[in-house]
Amino acid sequence: SGASENKLRSYLFFLQIVWLAINIFLFWWYYLVYDLGREYIYTRELLGPFLALARAPAACLNFNCMLILLPVCRNLLSFLRGSSACCSVRVRRQLDRNLTFHKLVAWAIALHTTIHTIAHLFNVERLVDARTEEQRTLKTALSDLGDIPGDSYLNFARSKDPGCLYVAFTTLAGLTGVIITLCLILIITSSTKTIRRSYFEVFWFTHHLFIFFFAGLVIHGVGKIVRKQTPDSLSVHDPDTCAKNYTLWGEIPSCPKPQFSGNPPMTWKWVVGPMILYVFERLVRFWRSQQKVVITKVVTHPFQTYELQMKKKGFKMEVGQYIFVQCPAVSMLEWHPFTLTSAPEEDYFSIHIRVVGDWTERLFQVCGCDKQEFQDAWKLPKIAVDGPFGTASEDVFSYETVVLVGAGIGVTPFASVLKSVWYKYCNDALNLKLKKIYFYWLCRDTHAFEWFADLLQSVETQLQEKNNPDFLSYNIYLTGWDEFQAAHFMVHHDEEKDVITGLKQKTLYGRPNWENEFKTIASQHPSSRVGVFLCGPEALADTLNKMCISNSEADPRGIHFIFNKENF
Repeated sequence: SGASENKLRSYLFFLQIVWLAINIFLFWWYYLVYDLGREYIYTRELLGPFLALARAPAACLNFNCMLILLPVCRNLLSFLRGSSACCSVRVRRQLDRNLTFHKLVAWAIALHTTIHTIAHLFNVERLVDARTEEQRTLKTALSDLGDIPGDSYLNFARSKDPGCLYVAFTTLAGLTGVIITLCLILIITSSTKTIRRSYFEVFWFTHHLFIFFFAGLVIHGVGKIVRKQTPDSLSVHDPDTCAKNYTLWGEIPSCPKPQFSGNPPMTWKWVVGPMILYVFERLVRFWRSQQKVVITKVVTHPFQTYELQMKKKGFKMEVGQYIFVQCPAVSMLEWHPFTLTSAPEEDYFSIHIRVVGDWTERLFQVCGCDKQEFQDAWKLPKIAVDGPFGTASEDVFSYETVVLVGAGIGVTPFASVLKSVWYKYCNDALNLKLKKIYFYWLCRDTHAFEWFADLLQSVETQLQEKNNPDFLSYNIYLTGWDEFQAAHFMVHHDEEKDVITGLKQKTLYGRPNWENEFKTIASQHPSSRVGVFLCGPEALADTLNKMCISNSEADPRGIHFIFNKENF
């Protein structure tokens, strides 16, 4: 968006190009090593072009498997995000795209695994054919090496009549390769948006197959099935010359039997650092999750939404941050992310949860939200909390003007923002950099407005008492209604307060005309940097991002809309 957004996009594009360039370089370099290296002349005789086609993507796999865990080290990212010495605002915004990069690397792993696997399937078939070939050729001579004790082998299919499946399931490399591939297939197929939203437990459990994936990855190369001629053997046995005299190997001094050795496993050198880092990440999460959390209040809101207010010793938060919640009474293993709806100034922290799946519905029940009578605090379930973790909304107070857009339950990060604004405005309005908030909330159902309307009423009243009602401009859009509701709205349209929310600002029907909204804001705040923050669906994110770009000026002194989206 504008010069600043274009710089950010250019920076992101540059990082992606660097990542892609490293992948291309590794593929090209290792392809040439295995396709041209003299030590692999005999190996290529057995495997043909599939040797290089198997090894080149393996190098890229090592590189991408080194990266895949880093974007999900939440504590590391939160530390970097909160450290101004480590991260500028621009870099922090890149950290907010951690899951996007995680998915990009995952697809690269899938691509290189596919190439690597297909090439090795051809390699196994060629090795088995060479082992069972009756005609005496260079391939059979190379395959027979190692049958005599003391000789080194080249063809790892050692049985005289092996089958491809036999080789795949009786060698360490083959068995771990099957495990790695199956884990990767399950992880990727269960990561689709439909599975994540409708069957989160499936996504969560299959994603933890990464433990077996990495274990198999580290062990995969221990069998040393990719073999090369040793340097000592190359000095006395020239493959360019001796390949023609394979029937005389060991009988003439110039062509002794070639000796081979396997490549040492290299994958562990690539992934050991990130694996150790991730182990520390999980230890920190475990330590934090063991700290006592007390549920002080459970509030049931309309539209199957409930609020948990909690306290935890030493808990510190910023606006818009999120936590991971586990309830042993519901599941001993599952952790789910929720945005904090309380303000840092409050003496508790809270989350709002909408019932959208088995886990949230079960938590709804164990918290007693399905009961009419009052629940004693000691009957409430034990809760474990990990976090808080940083998000884009932390940067709200870095702007003088912000646009907040929430869709449905996506309004929760802005509950924290508006509460904090309310506290800051009451206590120290003069030193508050933020001078104007444009708030948009889009909902399909009228009941969804009810739990949030009280907060808006409080902020609205406070701003009027402070003689600054223009500090907050909010627009609430109802995107779904029936004929009965429409007739009811028309009858009460002229009343002082809105019939749905009870606020002075009337509810609007349909969807915002974003082009008009952005042009209006731009005219009100020329020569400003306006932060646009969204918590909502991808389609809306694409629309707002395009609006930010098209309504920002090329002149650095002009209006610039800076787009930020919640990701967790």
